[in-house]
Amino acid sequence: MQRGFIYVGPVYGEADLHDSLCPWCIADGSAASKLGASFADDYPLRRANVPGHIIEEINLRTPAFFSWQQEEWLAHCGDACAFLGDASVADVANATEATKLDWHARYELNEEDWQHITTGYTPRGAQSFYKFQCLHCSAILLGWDCS
Repeated sequence: MQRGFIYVGPVYGEADLHDSLCPWCIADGSAASKLGASFADDYPLRRANVPGHIIEEINLRTPAFFSWQQEEWLAHCGDACAFLGDASVADVANATEATKLDWHARYELNEEDWQHITTGYTPRGAQSFYKFQCLHCSAILLGWDCS
């Protein structure tokens, strides 16, 4: 069945599947099972001790997001977080202390680093922040990557 949409995000597999996958084939798992495709690095979720069935859902049935280096799907409260897209300027500028403390610990950086990295932040710039939300406690977390 043709639906008129093509997935253009990251995809990992032996065949070149870029710009050739149906979003519904990702969601139902057929792209993963029939084509050997995966969509996110499972290591960060395994490192966070997220249950295997959730890792499988993110890795094999969830569209990924573009990042400068390797994307990192964040976890909190023992579960994968909801990905909310590129963080806005306001998301970064108004980050709570809890969000910043998580970021400091996750990337082993301090408040001075935060100030330096976030100065002049624009979405999809050289410093990229990705907004995630915990499905259990609603904490907002910021993934980070740079060119």
